[in-house]
Amino acid sequence: MTKAQQPDGCPPSAPVTLVDVASLAGVSTSAVSRTFTPGASVAEKTRARVLEAAQQLGYRPNAIARTLSTRKSRIIAVVVSYLQNQFYPTIIEKLSQSLQAHGYHILLFISDDATATDSDSLLLDILQYQVDGIVLASTMLSSRLAAHCHAANIPVVLFNRVAVVQEVSTVVSDNEEGGRLAAQLLVKTGARRIGFIAGLEDSSTSQERERGFVEELQRQGQTLFARETGQYDFALAAAATRRMFHKPEKPDALFVGNDHMAFAVLDTVRNEFGLAVPDDVQVIGFDNVPQSAWGGYQLTTIEQNADLMTQATVSILLERISSGLSMGAGHVKTPVAMVHRATTLHQLETDASATKQDQIKGQRK
Repeated sequence: MTKAQQPDGCPPSAPVTLVDVASLAGVSTSAVSRTFTPGASVAEKTRARVLEAAQQLGYRPNAIARTLSTRKSRIIAVVVSYLQNQFYPTIIEKLSQSLQAHGYHILLFISDDATATDSDSLLLDILQYQVDGIVLASTMLSSRLAAHCHAANIPVVLFNRVAVVQEVSTVVSDNEEGGRLAAQLLVKTGARRIGFIAGLEDSSTSQERERGFVEELQRQGQTLFARETGQYDFALAAAATRRMFHKPEKPDALFVGNDHMAFAVLDTVRNEFGLAVPDDVQVIGFDNVPQSAWGGYQLTTIEQNADLMTQATVSILLERISSGLSMGAGHVKTPVAMVHRATTLHQLETDASATKQDQIKGQRK
């Protein structure tokens, strides 16, 4: 009894090989190989015959064997330092879906962002899997890792981070514009004591958002009233909020470095200080994660375009993989947009309206 004639439910006595499929389908072994190689060219009739033969024999392509023969793992390493921020699970999902459509799969690594030694150890872990490329996201070790990867001739894209190494590709949002949009809205809605809660002090994204925000406030004739750091952490953002609102004179508006921290801000000002949002204090976040639209938050926020960012990341990465690093680094900056919800007031049309709003706030205090 041949492998092709095994009764249903009975596995063949020996593993089915590519040669077995080619023989049954009446095609060459290279045609079978191309059929199971993502992106390879093969005639539709040939593909159908190969798939039918493979199904009949119970053949499954061996990804490990293919890696050994082609020296391509079709694995992309994705490095993040935390997943508490809901923006990054969304990005990982979109990256995975997009890369799978091109025949690649992701391998996730979590970095603790501690020291250069940890960076070297992480790189060694990644290299053991012979990955075809690397996406570095939400990690303070990005620049150091990127430099190591570039030296090792591994295509790498920094996601939502600015590269110190100019030869490394980057995909970022227009963070400064996001800060400007937040400042413009808060000024137009009559806010006078405007604060900012930063993320990580060394993060390029937090620095850019704050820079755009402060510069636009100054252009509008205002200065930053209060500033704290939440380090992109829920508990630390809540503590930063307490420090701000325990003072005699409290902010009447806050721009928060990301939505994850903004949720902590909202919970704290409402539940611990009994303040009404947006009448007593307005809040703007950054990211537009799915939870920001939930009924309990309805957070006004600056939207990062996750689809454009992932598309650009995958495009640059695949181009650099196929070119063998011969192409120059790609640098993409995607647009941001204001998403108005219930944590900010409607724009005031006149100075008189702004004065009236200030009076209303004063009466509630």
